[in-house]
Amino acid sequence: MMMDLSLGFWLLCLVCSVGGESSSRAKSCSDVRLVYSTKGFSMSEVPQSEISGEHLRICPQGYTCCTSEMEENFANKSKVEFEAKLKEACRSVQVILTGQHKIFDGYFQNLLSKSEKTMQDTFPGMYGELYSQNIKQFKDLYIELRQYYRGSSVNLEEALQEFWIHLLERLFKLLNPQYQITDDYLDCLVKHSEQVKPFGEVPRDLKLKATRAFIAVRSFVQGLSIGSDAVKKVSQVSLSHECTRANMKLMYCSVCRGMPNLKPCTNYCRNVLKGCLANQADLDTEWKNLIDSMLLVADRFDSPSNIDNVIGSIHTKISEAISNMQENKESITAKVFQGCGNLKVNTKGPSGEEKKRRVKSHMEENSSGFALEKLISDAKGKLKDIRDYWISLPSALCGDRVTAGSANEDKCWNGMNKGRYFPEVMGDGLANQINNPEVDVDITKPDMTIRQQIMQLKIMTNRLRNAYNGNDVDFQDASDDTSGSGSGDGCMDEVCGKKLSKNSSTRKPETHGIPKQSGRGVHGNKGNSSSRVQPSCFLLILLLFSGTFLAAQHLKR
Repeated sequence: MMMDLSLGFWLLCLVCSVGGESSSRAKSCSDVRLVYSTKGFSMSEVPQSEISGEHLRICPQGYTCCTSEMEENFANKSKVEFEAKLKEACRSVQVILTGQHKIFDGYFQNLLSKSEKTMQDTFPGMYGELYSQNIKQFKDLYIELRQYYRGSSVNLEEALQEFWIHLLERLFKLLNPQYQITDDYLDCLVKHSEQVKPFGEVPRDLKLKATRAFIAVRSFVQGLSIGSDAVKKVSQVSLSHECTRANMKLMYCSVCRGMPNLKPCTNYCRNVLKGCLANQADLDTEWKNLIDSMLLVADRFDSPSNIDNVIGSIHTKISEAISNMQENKESITAKVFQGCGNLKVNTKGPSGEEKKRRVKSHMEENSSGFALEKLISDAKGKLKDIRDYWISLPSALCGDRVTAGSANEDKCWNGMNKGRYFPEVMGDGLANQINNPEVDVDITKPDMTIRQQIMQLKIMTNRLRNAYNGNDVDFQDASDDTSGSGSGDGCMDEVCGKKLSKNSSTRKPETHGIPKQSGRGVHGNKGNSSSRVQPSCFLLILLLFSGTFLAAQHLKR
């Protein structure tokens, strides 16, 4: 009886063993072979059925359809795919910013060009020799306005001041051809121009409005360029080795486990990407500050000193100034005589070139305020859309096309098998990844490229805030960038300050100059640093000498 029971037991074990082997053989890797081939790899590398997974270094080491070579191929593939998705997401923001830059830059440049073109078409007939003999001065004014807009070291107030001085000297001569006017007398005329006000309030009004307008438009356009450039540079930051491993486990370890159609759990994906994009998320604060500052500056475009009216009507203001002096010639000349003395009569008499032209300006101002209003409205909407870009990136990349979604929380890949993902989702930024369960992040080693871009955003935000308050700031012309990284790079405030101070030191505006940015400069302490090195060298030499002397004394003994 006992022998029968024993025999039955062993027969049962044999049946179970055979059944287990049959079940194991039933788990084919055919679906995995198909997925593997669609990724560009050879089907011959895939086992026919599951094998033991002790060789796996990233995926769970259970039964698997992946060899070591397959795991490595999937890891490399996942890295390439993730970097492509990240660049595509960044490119969409770049397209918005570069598109807006092109629109506004073109709009403002066109306003200035239209004003100059109108002046070139109308002034010859209106002012004759005054314009034709001084074409260069009129052209130079617009050249300097463009350079100022682009961010070069032109002092706008001084450029306008010099233009009005030259115009006053020429116009006074043309309106008083019967007198002999010396250079000394013209110097006296200029000194008394503040009291005489030959052009009325036009120079003062244009200075205030033009300065505010140009500061606003150039900072806004520069902000768009700096933002686009930051996104571009950040998109080129390489993924860490730990991120590559975590991303491989997220996207392809389910394939190795024979579940190629199983998508990752949403929160699992978010934790992986929050770890991978921890440095990028640290851009959030300064990025939002930049966007908010640009929105504020954009509001200045609709202020009473409308950008269209100011930039697009510079020629009209110049014409008003000339007309004012022509119409008030007698009273102006009398005030000048009172301050500078009477002039000698010119015995030769006026030449044909010096005929008086009293033409009142009635230029039509083609304001396109509605067009600008529409542009500003569109720009504001787009800027608000990308305000939360950096912290929303993980969720955006973990959309329904990639993950199983909230409706399938129990039927998704959780990194080990099919089931719910239980760990909590980490916060944003590098500091919050210390306990990330999916990516090993060294929070003590921030990415330097991203830190540099954070600084660039901070500098640009400071410029925008100054611009909003109507304060002039140091800028660098994008064409002067020698870093080779394209326009919009900008530069550190201290470096820009050094560069501009060289050019502006010989040109001091009478009212106020361009304020320097805070900071002492990159090379500001060069002399001090060298002076600190010298005592150290002296002490070293002294110690060596003392050591040598003591050694010699010891040998003598």
